[in-house]
Amino acid sequence: MAAAAYGAAMADKNPQRTSAIGIVAALAIGVAVAFAGSQGSTQVGAISVFALAGVIAYAINIVAFVPAILRQTERFFDATGSATYLTVIIAALLLSDDVDARALIVGGLVVVWAVRLGTFLFARIRRDGRDGRFDAIKTDAPRFLMTWVLQGLWVFLTLACALAVITSERRESFDGFAAVGIIVWLIGFSIEVMADRQKSIFRADPTNRDRFITTGLWAWSRHPNYFGEITLWVGILITALPILDGWRWVVLVSPLFVYLLLTRISGIPMLERRAQKKWGDDDEFQRYVATTPALMLRPPR
Repeated sequence: MAAAAYGAAMADKNPQRTSAIGIVAALAIGVAVAFAGSQGSTQVGAISVFALAGVIAYAINIVAFVPAILRQTERFFDATGSATYLTVIIAALLLSDDVDARALIVGGLVVVWAVRLGTFLFARIRRDGRDGRFDAIKTDAPRFLMTWVLQGLWVFLTLACALAVITSERRESFDGFAAVGIIVWLIGFSIEVMADRQKSIFRADPTNRDRFITTGLWAWSRHPNYFGEITLWVGILITALPILDGWRWVVLVSPLFVYLLLTRISGIPMLERRAQKKWGDDDEFQRYVATTPALMLRPPR
């Protein structure tokens, strides 16, 4: 998400204007989703728990922006994202009424995913020392703020289905949808963890310096970690289906948003451009690209 925001700002002749538009758009989308998700949500005073979750997501990132811009650092950007996921989901569980097995399981799955992802990203930035995507924007307050506001939106939209389950006034007994959803989530989570682990081991080997990985799950897909990521959020969607009605169907944007983000905006497109720039003249790399799907898993040929 940060990379996508950076690209948009750099492409415009007036990055300050682009940043302002991006911030307003991110807040407006959040308000629209909060309104839809609030239908049938439990309340805390005059505000729905679903909407409050959105407020928390944005607030954490806007507050975190202040020390980040003062120190001109991105080192805790990813850690803040993971902390936002954890804070939002735990707050929703604590503030919602009559939390049932479906809500507790969904909340638990999100917590496991957020802790794992946060640990992985924190270890990566400690190893690399910096994130090159932020070099040109961490000294520019409007553009840097836009990345933090967009991270708040990213958290809120990604969690939309999970929040619908947890905050719903309508409770359904544990059923086939929940069972299938959990299985799909476990498959996606396992793929993501395995792919990240395989790539970490590959990069840790000095003999693989400046080489690209084509083994393990990476022989089945050029981005198997993203396939796993999308799959696990589809699992959350399946689990949520029995409690969706009315405006709450808008939360189906959650896995769609993850898919579009990773395949059309900042994930695969950005990494593919980097790879082509680095290995575009390598015949072996071109064969790998020609025979290996970008996302879907397929046995190597």
